Amino acid sequence: MSIDADTRGTGDANVDLMNDTVLVRRYREGEEPALFAVYYSAIHFVASRDYTPDQIEAWAPRDLDSRLWEARIRGINPFVAELDGTVVAYADIQASGYIDHFFVSGAYPRCGFGTMLMTRILKEARCLGLSEVTSDVSRTAQGFYERFGFRVVEHRNPVLRGVTIPNALMRLDLKNG
Repeated sequence: MSIDADTRGTGDANVDLMNDTVLVRRYREGEEPALFAVYYSAIHFVASRDYTPDQIEAWAPRDLDSRLWEARIRGINPFVAELDGTVVAYADIQASGYIDHFFVSGAYPRCGFGTMLMTRILKEARCLGLSEVTSDVSRTAQGFYERFGFRVVEHRNPVLRGVTIPNALMRLDLKNG
């Protein structure tokens, strides 16, 4: 799987969402490469502030098997945030209440796309009648999740491709929120 040059992180982008068209919708088959670009740039250009180069490479290698990636994305069926026709973020919510993927492009950190997606997937969780939502959350995203009421349940040290990549299991109680 290759990464286009326009997925490189550029710091905090200034996006005026009042003058741009933002759409949050379900992923469409064929968008897997665009979602990989979001995933890769989020990890390599944003999460890299909290993880070592070895951890980043283990988490998001450039040469990830595209067939496995496509199957994974189809399996989680995420929502995407699209800015003027370009996918800039994506996130899923499973029937169990688990958020497996939640990534905003490294080109658009802190522009509101994460908030839009979290709002959408929490609405979906409520529509599904879920009583709680959980996720294994990176160090980088823990503060973001806390702003939505998630709390750390357990700190974890999963190993991926032989490298420990610390995260936290976080939980949101929807019954009392």
